[in-house]
Amino acid sequence: MGKRLREARSICCCASPRSSHRTPHAIFSWYEEDVWTEVAKFLDGKSLVMLAVTCKWFHRIMMEDSVWKYACLRDLRVPYPGNVPFKWIELYTTAFDGSHTYMFRQQEKHIDWMRIGAFLFDSPDALLTESLIESIKIPKVETMEKMVQKESFCLLNNIKTGIWIAGIFNQIVSLLPLIQSCSNMGILTAFYSTAFLFEDLQLVRCPVCDLDTCDGTMQTLDARHIELFLKEEYRSGIWDYYLVGSRNINKQADGASGGIFDLKHINDESTSDIFDYKSWVGKRMDRQPKTKITLHAVAVNTNLQENEGLQIKYHAMRAGKGGEVISIRISQQLL
Repeated sequence: MGKRLREARSICCCASPRSSHRTPHAIFSWYEEDVWTEVAKFLDGKSLVMLAVTCKWFHRIMMEDSVWKYACLRDLRVPYPGNVPFKWIELYTTAFDGSHTYMFRQQEKHIDWMRIGAFLFDSPDALLTESLIESIKIPKVETMEKMVQKESFCLLNNIKTGIWIAGIFNQIVSLLPLIQSCSNMGILTAFYSTAFLFEDLQLVRCPVCDLDTCDGTMQTLDARHIELFLKEEYRSGIWDYYLVGSRNINKQADGASGGIFDLKHINDESTSDIFDYKSWVGKRMDRQPKTKITLHAVAVNTNLQENEGLQIKYHAMRAGKGGEVISIRISQQLL
């Protein structure tokens, strides 16, 4: 009489060999010694998602909020900012999915956007300036406009603290409507020349631009809170930018510079690297934008060709009337 054959047992790919000792709702700290949790610390967002879709067990581990918190802070290179109202996977997505300021509005404008990085606002006070000098003294003035005109910087309060994403974009209005309105071949040639230079990220003058009606070609240092794109009020256009102040430099400008600083950390050693201007702006004939970011500040500079001056504008966006500042811009346009 032959031996009784054993019934074959299937292997469930969704069951961890150690899962019998854990509840489905075990917190992330339970898995710190698990090899796959350690592997997750070395994966970017795309790889985490690819691993999560392989089976239910991996999905449960890889979708833990603590995994995405670690990945987000690691890839942004910032410390933990405190409690946030969104899931970390949502914050990671909005920070790394290629979104930029014109994602939802003003699609008629051509944008070249370059990501700089992330920094922290630890206090609700910001200093915005187009002059990156070593020492900034803040005098008492009657209005913000007078501060901009006289001191070349301005102050903003009620800044939303936390992680901010910084970038620089150069923009030019769509060429087609302007080309259709021009019959002079010389102007058409100038248009194509401008477009070519623009793709090289140089700041050039739009040949038919009216400063009062057209943004033309400009450089903009753009910073916004990491939660901005998750807010429906921004996506729907309810929140918009307002002008904080502006001024003209009616003489040759060697460079277009801008800086955004957490006022609380303006004298920090790390922030002083930005004021070491010559160490990072590049050689005089180098026309490519150069950027510098520290833990609590960000700055940009583009060396300029011969020009007649600059128009500088400071813009901010608040979360509703009287709300916190959630986005800041410093734009510079050739006169």
